[in-house]
Parts: sequence; C-alpha cells; structure tokens
Amino acid sequence: MRPPPLPLGITEDSGGHLTYVWGAADALAKRDDITEAELVTRLFDDPALGAEYALPQQPCGPKLRITRIDSGNRRYLSKEASAADRPAFIAALLADLAARPVRPDVVHAHFADAAEVAIAIRDRFGIPFVYNAHSLGIDKADHEATSADLEDRIGFEDRAIASADAIIASSRDEAERQLMRYPSADAAKIHRVPPGAALQGPTLDDTARARDMVAPFLRDPAKPIILAIARPVQKKNLGLLVDLYGSSPALREAANLVVVAGLRDGPDSGEREQRDVIGQLLSGLDQWNLYGALALPKRHEQSDIASLYALARDTGGLFVNPAATEPFGLTLTEAALHGVPVVATCHGGAADIVAEIGHGISVDPADGQAFVAAMLHLLSDRAAWSNASTTGRGRVRAYSWERYAERFVDIARGLMSPVSAILRPRDLLLSDIDGTLTGCREGARRLQVALDRDPRRMFGIATGRSLQEAQRILGDWHYRTPSVLVTSVGSEIYWRRGARLERDDGYARHLDHGWEPVRIRDALAGLDGLIPQAAVEQRRFKISYFADEAASRSVSQRLAEAGLAARVIHSHGNLLDILPLRGGKAAAMRWVAHRLSLPLSSVFAAGDSGNDRDMLEACPRAILVANHCPTVADLSGRENVYRSATPHAGGIVEAFRAYAGADEAGSLAA
Repeated sequence: MRPPPLPLGITEDSGGHLTYVWGAADALAKRDDITEAELVTRLFDDPALGAEYALPQQPCGPKLRITRIDSGNRRYLSKEASAADRPAFIAALLADLAARPVRPDVVHAHFADAAEVAIAIRDRFGIPFVYNAHSLGIDKADHEATSADLEDRIGFEDRAIASADAIIASSRDEAERQLMRYPSADAAKIHRVPPGAALQGPTLDDTARARDMVAPFLRDPAKPIILAIARPVQKKNLGLLVDLYGSSPALREAANLVVVAGLRDGPDSGEREQRDVIGQLLSGLDQWNLYGALALPKRHEQSDIASLYALARDTGGLFVNPAATEPFGLTLTEAALHGVPVVATCHGGAADIVAEIGHGISVDPADGQAFVAAMLHLLSDRAAWSNASTTGRGRVRAYSWERYAERFVDIARGLMSPVSAILRPRDLLLSDIDGTLTGCREGARRLQVALDRDPRRMFGIATGRSLQEAQRILGDWHYRTPSVLVTSVGSEIYWRRGARLERDDGYARHLDHGWEPVRIRDALAGLDGLIPQAAVEQRRFKISYFADEAASRSVSQRLAEAGLAARVIHSHGNLLDILPLRGGKAAAMRWVAHRLSLPLSSVFAAGDSGNDRDMLEACPRAILVANHCPTVADLSGRENVYRSATPHAGGIVEAFRAYAGADEAGSLAA
C-alpha cells in the first residue's frame, strides 16, 4: 500500500483490493464528519519494490495517512507467508495503539487475516470492527482441489464472519449467497455497499499511452481490441482466454487481444503462481501463432490502464473478465466508466454488476463456445455495442466512493451507538417497498417528514426483497432504517436495536414447523413453465421461480397432490414464491403486532401488488396506493382497504390523513 499510483500487479497479492482500500480511505478522509482515516499495514524493507514501504509513517493528505508496523521481520512476505508473522505484527500494533492518546473509533479489516488483527484490537481496547472479505475461500473451493491451506482459510473466514460487528459485501451475490454459505453467517450483520467505480485521476479520453504500449505487439493496431486486466493468478483464467481467442478464427479476424497481467521483468520473474500464469500466456502465444494479434505488456502504470480502456472504446472493442469466479470486479465498473462494453463471468458478483449497469453480457467461461459467441455478438452488432457503451457510462455513476463513504459512516455510527430495547409504539406502518415507498421522490420526502413528526408511529417494511437489498433501496431513497423489517415475502423478520439489526429467531422456529423444502423442489421438478430463480433469490424459508399464472396454478395442484403444505404466492405477472404455510406478509404482520403488544387495528399495511394481497386483506387499516397492479384492484372494494388517489408514498400520507379524519368522525369514507 502506498499513495497513487498504486503498484497494481507488482506481486500476486497486489490486485484490485488495493484500489478498494485506497478509494474507501480517501473518500472517508474527505468527509467533514471524519477526523482521520488511517491505513495500517506491515512494514517491510525491499529496495526492489520501493523504499517507501519501509517508512513507519506516510502522510497522504490533511486527514489521511499510512502507518506501517514493524513486526521485527522486515522481509516482504506474501499473504500466505505472512501468517507466521501475524502474532508479532499484532503485538507491535497493540503496543502502538496502547501508547496513543487517541485511538480509532472503528477498525475496518480487509480479508480474514486482518480480521484476526481486528479481533485482538477489540479484545484489548473494545473497538468494534467491520469486516470485508473481498474474496472468499468457500467459493474458491468450488473451482479447485481442497487443500489444508484452503480449509484453514475458510475456517479463519468463518471466525471473522462470526466475530465481526458488521460485514460489508460489495455485491448482492457476495452478501446473500457467498457469505451465507458459512455456518456463522448472520444476515442481520451484512450490508451491501458497492465500492466506487474508479480512483480520481487520468482523463478518460487519452489513448496515446495505450497506443504506444501495444504498438510493438500488433500488426494491425487499428482493429478493435479485446482487453483483459487481471492479476496473474489461475482463477482469473487468462490462459483460457488466450486459448479461446486463438482457437476462434472469427474472433482473431474481428479483433486484437490485449492482456495486462500484472508487472514482470521476464518469464521467470515473480512468485510461482505468477510465473505459471505468464508461462501459460506465452505458451498460448506460440501454440496459436498469435504474433501480431496478441499484446502482453510487461509493465504499466495507472494512467496506462485508463488509456487502455479509452483505446478499447475508441476502437469499438470490449473488456473481458473470464474468471472462474469474481467476488466483485472493480475493472467491470471501470470499463463502464470509460464506455467499454463487457463480457464477464457469470460466477460471483460480476453478474450483479453487469445486470445492474447493463453494459454487457454475463457468460460461463467454462462454456467456451458461448463466451466466444458473446464477444463476437458485441463486436459485430454495432447497435448492441453502442447501447452497452452508452448505458454503462450513464448507470455507473451510481458506483461512487462518496456514496460508499456515506453508507460506511452510517454503519460505523450504528456500531458506536448503544443497543436499545423495542419500545411499544402507538401504531405501526408496515409498507411494501417497490412501487409503494419508491416511485416518487416528493412522495417519499413527504412520508419521511410525516413519520419524523410522529415518533409514536413505528415505521416498518414488508417486502419481497432480501434484507440487504431492502436496506440498499431504502438508503437510495433516503428513508431511515425501519424499526422492523419483514423481508423475503414474509419469510424473515429483523428488529432494529439502536442502529443494529437482530434476526427474529422465534419467527424462524415458528415457520420451520412442517416446512419440507427438499420434498417441494422434488415434487416440482420438471413442471412446465417453471424456471428456478437465481441462487441468490432462494432463502431458508422461500423457494422462488419464474412462472406465469397457469404455471402458478399447476404448482398449487402438484403440491396438493403430493400432500405438501405450503403457501404459493404469485406476483408481478411472472414471480412465484413458495413459503411455509405459516409464512407470508400477513402472518409476519400478525407476529410483529403481537410482539409489540399492538392490536391489528393499530397497524397500517400499505402495498400495491400480488405479494401484498394477504397482508392487505388481513389488515383492518390497509392502504392500496393509486398505482397498484391490476391483480389487486379488486381489493379496493373491501371495507378495510383505503384506495388512495395519490400514487406511491404520497398515497400513504393521504391515507394517514383519511384514517385520522375517520377516527374523529367515527367512520371512513374512502
């Protein structure tokens, strides 16, 4: 770690996480409510890598500094080799902190080895810590042979997950699938906070440096370039990419290939895995006779990377990420920032990025034919290429370090606040999110003002979304954290304690009675019109499919024939969720009201779609917003339902006034 330009690729451990750590710290240091941001790392003295890594202190701005701790061993050590040095590092860091007049309020640990350090700091000084996994071993184990080192790594990661006060995940896949595979995972501690798209720096339009870099390699430098940038490690599949390119005459005819695989002095430089990957690239160069078509630059600076993205865009090329699995993929957001369409692995968080930004295609790199076809499609279909380029540049602005820092500070403040008991409110609003709380910024503002003015009215949500997605959307719409969150279509409940969340395990035990998910999946296997949703959508008490109305009826019939008790909920025309018979939004609403000692007559339930139906039917004070789906239009005739004339959140404010007037008059005239 050093101030930019960052030494990306100088060793196998100097990858995109350096960009992440620096970007986060720099953004935090720029905030008025942050006194200081400090990056703490290990001091080493290796002149070949740079003299500054032996500096104990390195100021990086008015409120940002790097502190390097001398463990007594001044050799550079790889991540694996540094494990033996960790006890000495921890001892030296604890001594450093003990001598300070002012200690940090929060520690942010990157990777499980840093979490071990953070645990020691908390044990000694009581300082809470946030954990960032970045790259989880449990997913890595799916793609390579199990080893003692990998098993140890997974064990350390589980300890970090169990011990952390809060966990930050970059992607939805990481938050809801990867982390939740660990025995100690608790969704209530996990926050999805995407990092920024790129560091501030070079112009996005300068291609001169890139042209100079690739010119010695390419016979026809005017052709589009397929660009890949990754650390030279096996899981990045750079050797596979060269083989796919070399074996496709159409791809070789359409574009040049440029692979930036770290920094090297020669084929024998670097650590063993780095040498193996470089050897694969050079072997592919020879095997497929790619001289004049494949560029393998040996060295680069950060400004060269920005220039390469610009060159890929200006030549009508692509950025590709063929990794076996990609926890996040900062390079994909950087490509979007530069207007470069992408073809990326469908494994891990990369698929989330591509789906949200809409700047390319996600494909399984193990299906080489499909991966090549995706590249050829974007290279040959100029309308598709242009749409991906324009869409990417527009949507990637949502990935900002400023927004990241804002979310991080909210999480940190929560860790510093006391845990509070659940207080009994006068009444409760339990509202759907999509289309009800969202859709109108002015309505959202008015609702938040109304809630702030009435502290005895508790705010809760009841959504089909997961906990992490619900929190992300609410944050984007500037709602405060609800006091209770009913998520995943009424199959999970979380309570706020101060600024922390706590899972309602009693509700989970209640749902578990009679729930047979394995038998349900087996009974529905092969049913026409039923397509399983992605793994990230599946929960302990929710099985999710894509299905039309006819398929939904077939599901109910098949489950009845198999003697399986479950709730089947169809919404938005094509979403089907199967829950325990005791689950659903109405059941969760009753559970929440009971825990708050509130009668249902003191609950307002607001919604707009099919997965809100049971809640709206059961609530004496239901609110159907004006923009509701046709599938629930029939509810507007019920005595317990107020149909607002105002759409979205404004309709809830309207209903509050109507119900208040009805209370005074003794009746409700909707």
